[in-house]
Amino acid sequence: MASHRRPKQPSRARVTVLTTAAAAAVVMSSQAANAAPSEKPSKDEVKAKVDKLYEQAEQATEKYNGAKEKQEKLQKEISTIQDNVAKGQQELNELRDGLGSMASAQYRSGGIDPSLQLFLSADPDDYLDKASTLDQLSTQQVDALKKIQEKQRELAQQRSEASEKLEDLASTRTELGKKKKEVQGKLASAQKLLNSLTAAEKAQLAEEQQRATRTSERDALSVNVPPGSGRAAAAFAAAQSKLGSPYVYGSTGPSSFDCSGLTSWAYAQAGVGIPRTSEAQTGAGTRIYSVSQLKVGDLVFFFNDLHHVGLYAGNGQIIHAPRPGTVVRYESMNTIGGPFMFGVRV
Repeated sequence: MASHRRPKQPSRARVTVLTTAAAAAVVMSSQAANAAPSEKPSKDEVKAKVDKLYEQAEQATEKYNGAKEKQEKLQKEISTIQDNVAKGQQELNELRDGLGSMASAQYRSGGIDPSLQLFLSADPDDYLDKASTLDQLSTQQVDALKKIQEKQRELAQQRSEASEKLEDLASTRTELGKKKKEVQGKLASAQKLLNSLTAAEKAQLAEEQQRATRTSERDALSVNVPPGSGRAAAAFAAAQSKLGSPYVYGSTGPSSFDCSGLTSWAYAQAGVGIPRTSEAQTGAGTRIYSVSQLKVGDLVFFFNDLHHVGLYAGNGQIIHAPRPGTVVRYESMNTIGGPFMFGVRV
């Protein structure tokens, strides 16, 4: 008689694992079916994101420029102080040598005055505080000691000032490095977005920018606008001579510029020194809040934090260095991307 064996039943744990795996597979399959395919951003969406990144990069650039300007100023001040300390130390040495000559003369004539001998082996500040000793010194010796005392105090103050400025310089250099990294990060992100465009889309963007520039140039030259002062007109002419020069953050010319680099360079060619950064340039003259009152060559500022500046070109147009990836060009004030705040007549 044949033997009938009962089929072996799967363990409860095995059934649970298989059931859970199957359920997970169903869920994942369902999610995959319902998920919308990732869509590549359109050319206009990429442009909007890139423009925003460039605006942020320009904000960081102006702060970078401010830190760089502060660093250069501090380096000059420290150099001047150190020169003064070196000269002061030389003067102090000469005063001490002179006092030593007096002591030598006294010794040859019969011995050094005890009070003078004490001075030569101690700090004159501490010594002069003992008023009783003044009676034991000659007028010439007292004057020499007082000069030494004043020179020592002066040198101590200068060394303290130099030390503070050196600490400030170290802090400024750290800030400069952070701003540089911030700018580079924004530019790298913008370039990554631009690289995601097809060759045809890149060509379309370039054509749109060129068309806008041609339109702004035509509009700027089509209407006679009262020129500014002789210096403003000269600054404007200098900026015109740089049309087509590339935007480079932190650059002040003569072959490349950022926004405030162009305006400061242009006015320098007219013999006028204005501050380096856009925010500082707002204090370079008289403010003008009405576009209708602007004259060619006036500085014009945009965005609430005043991080962008150009030169008024007439008929609602400006000459400026817009942002990375562009060149010095004419552009309508309505297309800057931020509100016009005011102009400044230097």
